Amino acid sequence: MALGAEARDVVKLIVKHGMGLTLIGTIIGLALSVAMTRLISNLLYGVKAIDPATFAGVALFLMVVALLACYLPARKATQIDPMTALHHE
Repeated sequence: MALGAEARDVVKLIVKHGMGLTLIGTIIGLALSVAMTRLISNLLYGVKAIDPATFAGVALFLMVVALLACYLPARKATQIDPMTALHHE
């Protein structure tokens, strides 16, 4: 912001970068968890090993938490005076 960026641009940049990493991690996690269900399927009684609703619900919950974890600090960072931040560097 000290170099002329708008507050919304800073928030957008931080959230976009954080959610991109979260999306990559979620895709890798879902792929690994589906692959690992073969190992635990014989330990489950009365429950299907692959439950799409559970996988989707957990992935959605993690995405919402990640969005909040990106957005709240980004919003707070835009409220800091740029000159004060530069003086501390």
